[in-house]
Amino acid sequence: MASTNQTLTAIDGIKVGHATNATARTGCTVLLCPDGATAGIDVRGAAPGSRETEAIRPGRLIQKVHAVLLTGGSAFGLDAAGGVVQYLEEKGIGFPVGPVHVPIVPAAVIFDLHVGDASVRPDKEMGYQACLNATNEPVTMGAIGAGTGATVGKAPGVTPSQGGVGSACKHLDNGLTVAALVVVNALGNVVNPATGEVVAGGKIEGSFVDITERLLDASIVPGTNTTIGVVATNATLSVAEATRVAEMAHDGMARAVRPSHTMFDGDTLFTLATGAHTGSSVNTIGILAAEVVTEAIVAAVTTSSVPNQ
Repeated sequence: MASTNQTLTAIDGIKVGHATNATARTGCTVLLCPDGATAGIDVRGAAPGSRETEAIRPGRLIQKVHAVLLTGGSAFGLDAAGGVVQYLEEKGIGFPVGPVHVPIVPAAVIFDLHVGDASVRPDKEMGYQACLNATNEPVTMGAIGAGTGATVGKAPGVTPSQGGVGSACKHLDNGLTVAALVVVNALGNVVNPATGEVVAGGKIEGSFVDITERLLDASIVPGTNTTIGVVATNATLSVAEATRVAEMAHDGMARAVRPSHTMFDGDTLFTLATGAHTGSSVNTIGILAAEVVTEAIVAAVTTSSVPNQ
């Protein structure tokens, strides 16, 4: 029987939790994998904000992570990772080093300080709360968690649309599952590739405008945009293979966000592989990864949510 959960939490061993400040329009989203998951990362945007990403590059000592944090607040929001680390340490989860276990928690940020209250950013307490809220129920999507203050389609004189959190999942008959969770806060517009229709983006007098054409305007503010996310699979991957999947997954971002990977975005995708399934090729996983990233991006801007986590 097909799974009724068509979001990232359909993958056993991964839970997702949001913490949201709807008034200040910011928040964070955590993906917990307490048993550890092989991780990869690929950064295509030129203005990323991140933590512990070098530790998961191929050739490093670390082979598995215990959580990934996606957060608002720009560089300030990286403080929320401390709450995730605290939560995991209290449960004895982490990389064993002598008398302690050190949780490995890579993180990436979006810039949402231009909406809501710029003085309020995700912090250690909010990161901890996101962990307490983590569940294997279908992911709540829309303006919640790290996507609370997200917007898409930004240029001078243009009114952006609401961004948010989206998730999608694909299952193959051989037992392979590939899913994505994406926080969309892009400079560009979001297009549904299935129809070619702009579904969210910058508007003037209620009509969408071509953000690509407006990139010639030097007054666009750099660093205020980014699309970040996680591709997760139950497949068995090495760190190098997980990195390749993250690279391939960016194709899905380019299909849905136009333009993407600009000097003004910090576009970053992680991969998590739990290792429960064997026998599927990196090509298969990467192709599906791109597809679910596209679907998650479209879902992020077309799904309403009630902040209940």
